[in-house]
Amino acid sequence: MTREGGDMSTSYQDGWIECTPYALRIRGYYFPWGTKTIPYASIRTVTRVKMGLFSGQGRIWGTANPRYWASLDPRRLSKTEGLVLDTGKFVRPFITPDDPAAVESILRERSGAGPDDQDS
Repeated sequence: MTREGGDMSTSYQDGWIECTPYALRIRGYYFPWGTKTIPYASIRTVTRVKMGLFSGQGRIWGTANPRYWASLDPRRLSKTEGLVLDTGKFVRPFITPDDPAAVESILRERSGAGPDDQDS
């Protein structure tokens, strides 16, 4: 993971999530071969969620709820928090970066997204 100080030069990268200067890149979104790129301007809200065995933590990839799509993360079982992104579309990406606080901060700063008032 890398994180460097300084406004738009701030970056983040782990095995699956990358914050570039202009977009969020989610590796393994379309299972192992596909990377989804979401421009920051497309992100309306960012919601940090607690995960449990029956609320996302046990899902390595995909969905049991057609409203949310979990990107590939074989280590999700060892994580306790994730981020749900509202991009204005029916399906909301669900990501589990190694450092959710850092990614949430970058996404809010670069997108202007506020917190989501709805339960996720």
